[in-house]
Amino acid sequence: MKQFIMEQYSVTGMSCAACSARVEKAVSGVQGVTSCSVSLLTNSMGVEGNASPEAIVEAVQNAGYDAALKNKEKEEGARTFSEEEALKDRETPALKRRLVASLGFLLILMYFSMGHMMWGWPLPSYFDNNFVAQGLVQLLLTGIVMVINQKFFVSGFKSLLHRAPNMDALVALGATAAFGYSTFALFAMTDAQVRGDAPAVMAYMHELYFESAAMILALITLGKMLEARSKGKTTDALKGLMNLAPKTATLLREGEEIIVPAFQVKRGDCFVVRPGENIPVDGVVLEGNSAVDESTLTGESIPVDKAAGDRISAGTLNQSGFIRCEAVRVGEDTTLSQIIQMVSDAAATKAPIAKVADKVSGIFVPVVILIAFITTVAWLLAGQGAGFALARGISVLVISCPCALGLATPVAIMVGNGLGARNGILFKTAMSLEETGKTRIVALDKTGTITRGEPRVTDVIPCEGIEGKELLQLACSLEKKSEHPLARAINQKAEEEGIEGEEVTDFKALPGNGLSASLGDSALYGGSYQFINGKAPVSPEMTTRSEQLSEEGKTPLFFARGGSLLGMIAVADVIKEDSPRAIRELRNMGIRVVMLTGDNQRTARAIGVQAGVDEVIAGVLPEGKESVIRELKQKGKVIMVGDGINDAPALTSADIGIAIGAGTDVAIDAADVVLMKSRLSDVPAAVRLSRAALRNIHQNLFWAFIYNIVGIPLAAGLLIGVLGWQLNPMFAAAAMSLSSFSVVTNALRLNFFRMYDSSRDQGNSQEPILPDFPQNRFNNEEKEKKNMEKTLKIEGMMCGHCEAHVKKALEALEGVSQASVSHEAKTAVVTLEGDVSEEALRQAVADQGYEVTGIQ
Repeated sequence: MKQFIMEQYSVTGMSCAACSARVEKAVSGVQGVTSCSVSLLTNSMGVEGNASPEAIVEAVQNAGYDAALKNKEKEEGARTFSEEEALKDRETPALKRRLVASLGFLLILMYFSMGHMMWGWPLPSYFDNNFVAQGLVQLLLTGIVMVINQKFFVSGFKSLLHRAPNMDALVALGATAAFGYSTFALFAMTDAQVRGDAPAVMAYMHELYFESAAMILALITLGKMLEARSKGKTTDALKGLMNLAPKTATLLREGEEIIVPAFQVKRGDCFVVRPGENIPVDGVVLEGNSAVDESTLTGESIPVDKAAGDRISAGTLNQSGFIRCEAVRVGEDTTLSQIIQMVSDAAATKAPIAKVADKVSGIFVPVVILIAFITTVAWLLAGQGAGFALARGISVLVISCPCALGLATPVAIMVGNGLGARNGILFKTAMSLEETGKTRIVALDKTGTITRGEPRVTDVIPCEGIEGKELLQLACSLEKKSEHPLARAINQKAEEEGIEGEEVTDFKALPGNGLSASLGDSALYGGSYQFINGKAPVSPEMTTRSEQLSEEGKTPLFFARGGSLLGMIAVADVIKEDSPRAIRELRNMGIRVVMLTGDNQRTARAIGVQAGVDEVIAGVLPEGKESVIRELKQKGKVIMVGDGINDAPALTSADIGIAIGAGTDVAIDAADVVLMKSRLSDVPAAVRLSRAALRNIHQNLFWAFIYNIVGIPLAAGLLIGVLGWQLNPMFAAAAMSLSSFSVVTNALRLNFFRMYDSSRDQGNSQEPILPDFPQNRFNNEEKEKKNMEKTLKIEGMMCGHCEAHVKKALEALEGVSQASVSHEAKTAVVTLEGDVSEEALRQAVADQGYEVTGIQ
């Protein structure tokens, strides 16, 4: 299926959810558009498909709004600030100026209309008993307030002309109705005064609603300003990320340092960074050592040591040393820019739960106008005066608030995304933030996700009379010339202990068996039990201990000098420190945890017990992981967590794919959520954040719906006969102003959510871990095909890497569908889908340096 890149547009003229729904409907109807999502929060629109930008902009304009394609220069090294400019809060200052001007004239108006009439405040003698003059002053002041807030009328009546009324249309109709009726009453009052009909003059004086029209506009402007200010805070995290990028870089050209704008740095340029400076682009250290604070990207507060050959990222802080670096990724390719783009794209997408509010918003305003009209007519038919009936209709118009419905979801999504980004958890879409918390099953890849992904020394067991340091030194002397992953683990352990190996001669590596070398007059040997047992006798106690280590998923390596055994060193792919706690937290949240791995059953089972997972599925190929995910999805929503290329199909197949940030680009591209810190503890944190955001959205939607459900009948006067409650249009406007502000403020509470606090997690709804884990799920199918299986007895395999070599060689043979290899059992169980000779099987194993001793 062809994938389309999302293009971002800025949209102007939208004022409420009805506007965004109108724009979305118009653009979705353009030929070639596959998906469209409009964000009222950021005034942006994300469009996927092959439609031309001109056609999309034209559709927006035909709907009564305007749009422009955001600047997306793709030239290498180019950097634009269009998104930063788009997020700049220009609305709040403009609304603040309008509010101050409106309040200035409103206060004078209120003095004339209510201060003098209700409390007898003094007026110039000219106005004594001159009610027409007072009315004319009120008309003039109200007209000024209406001109100041003309945007409501321009936008509102324009939307009516396009037959797509929005919130501004409600405000404009309400204010116009109040102003129009008051003007009519003023003319009638003038006629009555000319005729000398004093009672009629006083009656019409009470029918003036000029102050209501002006107050409605001022209060709505106040609400808009508070809403805009709060909305601006929801994008603080994204703006903070943008501000991390340094504006300049210090390049080295012909031996001289030149300061240039950061966006001019090209791939391959050499640049320097001094202590206290931010790194301008992604690169690799060429010279120097330093500690780099990467908390801006990963949320990890501990600085990371960097030396020659290490990678560095734009926006991180060089704390201690002078480093010379080469630019690797610049402009929009830097990690920081990709994070910004990811968070920005998530803001432009729409969560599934928002569709309910969008559908309501699309018909909300026309329905409210109809209700207001019916309310006015009904009260007139009930015998009430025109002023009373009109007041009820105006109250219905101005209390109704589609904005609260439209903002309920996007503000919570934006705040949740920002909070996640600050903690190194990146949700690519609004849907991924919403759906993550609904999961029932989490499938974890073992290598690199639960474990470190590289062998480490776990046990050093010397024989009697031998010190542990002596054993480690001799092992290091032998292993430091080997390139085997297990040798690197031993050398790393020696380095950590401050032990240096001695120089050996006559070094020989015997594939699948072990190593030999000469140290002085003695011969050193290292390798598997079978290899060493032929060089030096292994005691029954040491044999038993090695079998125990194998049961724990560790690889025991034996070492001997001359004809004497020195001891044993166990190596394993160890579990990350936070993995057991993270898995326990997931289970406490009512989530079943499943471990997927290509390892043999014994190693996988040992890791599963240590990690505390509910189920282990071993011997799974990449395509097998995908089929397991499909099977798990039948039992509930599934999250797949992985880091390698072989995890990409499973990440794509799962309801939500989570990639460990230190993994491959393929895995990150296939995932819905990216963990920058590469810590498994961020998985339960992401689930908690998703659930908190969803709760917040439900609260916002509840408030938005209940506000309108209660407010509209109250404004219409339905409770006058029951409770005697009557709502003045001015109070209706105040309630409407506060509704959107309340929704946005509630969403901002998410900023205080503690996503790593597990104290409020749901109780553990899972069964205890069973002592026996399910066997490889593919074994059931294999048992039905006994006549298609062959078991090879193999000597020389020492670790999981040896297994991988044998497995790859056997599965490369035509007619072999699967090979399950175990170095502990010294077997390879081969599933055949065609005729394969035993000689071919033997030769494939021999080519890898191992020996087949029998085939069953």
